[in-house]
Amino acid sequence: MRWVLAVVAFFFGMLGIHRFAVGKIGTGILYLFTGGLFGIGALVDFVMLLCGTFTDVNGNQIK
Repeated sequence: MRWVLAVVAFFFGMLGIHRFAVGKIGTGILYLFTGGLFGIGALVDFVMLLCGTFTDVNGNQIK
């Protein structure tokens, strides 16, 4: 699941699709309207997914 989300974040991170997929609806909408927090947030999320520190809405690490 982690690698799938990393690919989604790489291609659609500016739209926040990866955040919607893990249940983080609020920040997903924020990413959608701000272009992934102007690209910086999308890049941080992509790196966190690669490192294995990205969590879902319940705080569980994505594996």
